[in-house]
Amino acid sequence: MALLGTVVNAFAVVLGSLLGLILPRLREEMRTQVMQGVGLVVTVMGLSMAMRSENIIVILVSLVLGGVVGGWLHLDEQLKRFGRWMEERFGNKEGFASGFITATLVFCVGPMAVLGALAGGLKGEHELLFTKAMLDGFTAIIFTSSLGVGVLFSAVPIFLYQGVIALSAEWIIRLFQGPLLDRILEDLTAVGGIMIIAIGLNLLNLTRIRVADWLPALPVAVVAAAVYDAIPFL
Repeated sequence: MALLGTVVNAFAVVLGSLLGLILPRLREEMRTQVMQGVGLVVTVMGLSMAMRSENIIVILVSLVLGGVVGGWLHLDEQLKRFGRWMEERFGNKEGFASGFITATLVFCVGPMAVLGALAGGLKGEHELLFTKAMLDGFTAIIFTSSLGVGVLFSAVPIFLYQGVIALSAEWIIRLFQGPLLDRILEDLTAVGGIMIIAIGLNLLNLTRIRVADWLPALPVAVVAAAVYDAIPFL
């Protein structure tokens, strides 16, 4: 079953989020401490991902073009508007949009989501996504206790994102074969890592970067890496 790992991953986020809601609410000073810890860990995770690639040209082009497209489409505002709409439908919980956007980006942007979904779609191997499910489940507990119920609904984009990759795995492998796929994944991971760094800085209240506006940088990175690889003198 190509989608088994994806289903388990989404379920783990739901379960972790429910546990985060059930656990006693943290006092304000404890919430601040937890959020600072989460922000630091997320920032370090982003730094680790960002250093996967040395192809600065592809990374820069992806972020610049992706940011321009995302800003033109007002993606961050659109996601926040969707979050506010969800707030009205599910009890008007404060911070719903922030929890939903932060969790969605952290859980979906990264090599484990792509590689795990590809392995599930091609070979029916789900070990990588099972591992990701455990990590995401524990992270969801912490996120939900700090950011609220919006984290729970990030299970939906996780399922859709990884599910599409799993079901399209054979086509993706045929299109990007051998070393090219490895280089694309490296550049994609690096671009995603920079987005994760921005999320970490936002969680630390050091910046207010509109990270969702950078989402087009991910598909741009795939195209830019393929074009860069095809030009022999670069």
